[in-house]
Amino acid sequence: MIFLTGTNVTDNVAEGVVEATQTTTEVVQEVTHRIVPTFLQGYVDKAISAAIVAIITFIIAKLVLGAINHMMERMNVEMTLKKFVRNVSRFVVYFLMILIIAGALGINTSSVVALASVLSAAFALAAQGALGNLFGGILLLITKPFLVGDYVIAGGVEGTVLEIGLLSTRMNTLDNKRVSVPNGTIASATITNCSTEGKRRVDINVTASYDSPVPQVKKAIFQAIDATPDVLSEPVAPFARVSGYGESSIQYTIRVWCENAKYWDVYFDLMENLKVYFDKNGVEMTYNHLNVHMMKD
Repeated sequence: MIFLTGTNVTDNVAEGVVEATQTTTEVVQEVTHRIVPTFLQGYVDKAISAAIVAIITFIIAKLVLGAINHMMERMNVEMTLKKFVRNVSRFVVYFLMILIIAGALGINTSSVVALASVLSAAFALAAQGALGNLFGGILLLITKPFLVGDYVIAGGVEGTVLEIGLLSTRMNTLDNKRVSVPNGTIASATITNCSTEGKRRVDINVTASYDSPVPQVKKAIFQAIDATPDVLSEPVAPFARVSGYGESSIQYTIRVWCENAKYWDVYFDLMENLKVYFDKNGVEMTYNHLNVHMMKD
């Protein structure tokens, strides 16, 4: 019932606008017929109709664009996507406005529409890669898998996001290289965002000789952990266990937690401390070597 009522109201408003336009046009034409010579009246009538249509379509265009802007503001759309939608909407609305005015002037617009269709198809074929990146950028801005300032692994690149554009995303790598990755590549690949959570786990695998007892190795590992700043006791306490048996060594897996910003500090400090405390506890870290035995006859 509400839908029918809304439809009736919309129809009544549309009919009212049409009637008001016709009435205004008739009044203006009646006035001009008294002033303009008869042989010019046909041209003047068309010009008046086109002018009134232009005013009405301009007002409607402004209302439509305003509604689109208001909707994007409420949806909290990213600024880059917001600018793109505004530009596209403005182009489409004003293009339709020109076609409507041209129709009011008696100009056949079917050829213009057909030409626009052909040109848009040709452009789409010529710019398939760019369009793929464009749609990838729109997808990233809508879904927001990462934001500016996040540390991510995406499109085969690992670094801090500097800018999310419509065609590419710019990142700074750990060695301070500026990399631009096409959005189509990122949108179609796995994205790992290392900044969404406040804490991150550091995983390290280390090996020790079979001659070193497991309790002795674990004691050295936990001493190295205790000597490493910024290691957290939560959400999970530091972990160290045997995780594999190799041909000449036992593998130990170490897991500790830290704040996101301290990840690399903890990683490198712990790696250095492991060697220090292995040496202090007499734990041999294995490496590939060849033993040659000389035999005399």
